[in-house]
Amino acid sequence: MDRVPMTVAGYSALEAELKMRQQEERPRIIQAIAEARSHGDLSENAEYHAAKESQSLNEGRIAELEDKLSRAEVIDVSKLSGKTVKFGATVTLVDEDTEEKKVFQIVGEAEADVKSGKVSITSPTARALIGKKTGDSVEVNTPGGGKSYELLDVAFR
Repeated sequence: MDRVPMTVAGYSALEAELKMRQQEERPRIIQAIAEARSHGDLSENAEYHAAKESQSLNEGRIAELEDKLSRAEVIDVSKLSGKTVKFGATVTLVDEDTEEKKVFQIVGEAEADVKSGKVSITSPTARALIGKKTGDSVEVNTPGGGKSYELLDVAFR
């Protein structure tokens, strides 16, 4: 089994989702199934089929979360340091063509969210940055074509 790297915050978020799905969603869905059953004939009962579908999706997500949490390798980023980019680093880049600055943290796949500035360790950008130092130039092959960045800062927070 492969270990899944994630930050402390990412692990906590997955734990919270698992708890919510087990303690809130599961009982709500069971109640919806029981209510739909009371309406009679199950073969033509849309509410029953929708509730069963919802139950299936919820149980699948619970299994997925339990798997990720059991394989998690939690890395406390606040205890990391150094001048090179590695998992957990918060990097500041400047696009060499547009002079646009970007700041993001390199995190595990399960917690990646580009809109909140978190990119997956498996993304092309993160893979290109791993091992680089402040001042280095980085070429990234993105779906929209090649990009050149200068690495302005590496921090661990």
